[in-house]
Amino acid sequence: MTGLSGVLKTDADVAAAQDKLRRSLLVFACALMICAVMLWLAIYWMMGLKYSANVPLTYQIISVTSLVIYLKNGNFVIFRFVQLSLFLFAPFIMQWSIGSSVTSSGLMLWALLSPIAAIVVAGWRESIPWFVAYIVLTILTGFFDYFLGVGEHDGVSMKAVGVFFAINFTAMSSILYILLRYFALETEKIRQQLSQQHQLLTDAQNRSERLLLNVLPAHIALRLKDKQGLIADAHPDVTVMFADIVNFTQLAEQLPPERMVDLLNTIFSWLDSFSGKHGLEKIKTIGDAYMVAGGLTNSPDHVSKVADMALEIRSFIATHPELSRYNLGMHIGIATGPVVAGVIGTKRFIYDLWGDTVNTASRLTADAEVDQILVDKNTYARLRADYQFDQAKMTYLKGKGEIAVYGLLKKVSEPHKKAVAAPQQQKVNTNKFPSYDPSSAQQLIKSNPNKLSAFDPTSTQILKD
Repeated sequence: MTGLSGVLKTDADVAAAQDKLRRSLLVFACALMICAVMLWLAIYWMMGLKYSANVPLTYQIISVTSLVIYLKNGNFVIFRFVQLSLFLFAPFIMQWSIGSSVTSSGLMLWALLSPIAAIVVAGWRESIPWFVAYIVLTILTGFFDYFLGVGEHDGVSMKAVGVFFAINFTAMSSILYILLRYFALETEKIRQQLSQQHQLLTDAQNRSERLLLNVLPAHIALRLKDKQGLIADAHPDVTVMFADIVNFTQLAEQLPPERMVDLLNTIFSWLDSFSGKHGLEKIKTIGDAYMVAGGLTNSPDHVSKVADMALEIRSFIATHPELSRYNLGMHIGIATGPVVAGVIGTKRFIYDLWGDTVNTASRLTADAEVDQILVDKNTYARLRADYQFDQAKMTYLKGKGEIAVYGLLKKVSEPHKKAVAAPQQQKVNTNKFPSYDPSSAQQLIKSNPNKLSAFDPTSTQILKD
């Protein structure tokens, strides 16, 4: 249930993670800028630029105040607006206070942090106004530099200007790199979380599909997933088998519940493996009876597969030591013919079969003796060339009257089939019957003329004297 809950909240979790990343990234940028501004405040103060030093001092006060208020009330929108405004306007005001872009060593470059930060912490749409404001202030600064700029201001030498250019570009590039790297790392974490959520979704889907396949045949489960509604099919040629455990009801009254269920689970688990081995569909279990069918997926040899499974069940019951100890047996009934198949129910739905073929298989199971496999005439006609049967017997089935049933004994091996077929293929040996010779007959008449009168032409024998 934990995995499913996580999957159901994936969208909400992603949105929360992204919002948390934006908040933490802006707080991180705010902290970096506070440290950088403290450095500039110290440099300007030592250089005697008292007026220009007021700008970073004011920045510090506003930035720290907004951070404290945000940490108390959690209003991210106001905090974001204040910080982006400081990022944008403070560098331009500081540059204007010093002089031109040259004498201030390109301080306005720091303002680029505002639209870049806006992309990360607000989104690309929200960053557009901040970028437009940066471009307007840059153009305005260029206008001031062209018409009002001079060579040196307030004792800042050109050598110092060059050093400050390097410091500005290095510090600004470092801050941008650190922020983007932090953003990339946190985005990767979110991606990994999304991958984990996707894996949870896949696992939950696989569990649901396995559960569905335990309830329904694979081809029915696929149809049920693709469309909702009634599923009903007519199958003209299906082989249905019921296998009922003998003496289990009496045994269940003697065993503890856990032992009884464990024993039944052992038997039916083996039968499940047999049905999977032979490519048959388990339909359901009814008490201590097991129902399986072949031909629902147009398998051409489904009749022989059901017969093979029935023989394997009988062998399993006879040789399993635990089942022999409890004196358990099986009686099995098999019938072949048309059925109707479909899914019924809305909550605990079940795939089931209906029709005369199902009824016949069920009644043959009830009529079979212990460890006997009874089949109907249709099944016998399909199997008699490859399997050995008892002599047909007539039995009365409710609703059908007297029908011929056959006891399945075993599968006939190839050498045995050839031996049985050989006498039917032999030609009659004519050497045992000599051919008629006319010359011999003439000699017999000449040597015995008196016996001609004894020959009766209407008879096939020679009459004696």
